[in-house]
Amino acid sequence: MDLKEIRTLIDLMKKNGLAVFKMEREGFKITLKTAGAEGPTQIITSGVAPAPMAVAATAPAAPAAAAAENPSNLTEIKSPMVGTFYASPSPDSPAYVSVGQAVTPDTVVCIVEAMKVMNEIKAEVSGVIAEIAAENGKPVQFGQALFRVK
Repeated sequence: MDLKEIRTLIDLMKKNGLAVFKMEREGFKITLKTAGAEGPTQIITSGVAPAPMAVAATAPAAPAAAAAENPSNLTEIKSPMVGTFYASPSPDSPAYVSVGQAVTPDTVVCIVEAMKVMNEIKAEVSGVIAEIAAENGKPVQFGQALFRVK
């Protein structure tokens, strides 16, 4: 199961008002719990193959306020997990992207570190970076805007 499939499951849970979701298949097991299910949203996985790691996520403080600030002509690249945002592969290296730089869906734009695993985040959209919304070395939440692309 990849990150896109987990995102889809989370979106379906939100859409249908589910508090807990459990699934098992071919040596892979996942349990998703929302904030309404005794605590913050959790993604708990285990499996034989390299499976996504366990991540605890909380909803952004004010997603409606953030959406109101985003002009309609900009697309947000959002964090797929809770972790620490890094704009470059190492402190000595230049940033993956900068404002004004063109990106494609396969362009790596940053790293989000979660549980000591460095996860490369791809743009998944084409356009030009209009804004870097996250601060290097600072924590980010699931669904938080990292970049805005026009």
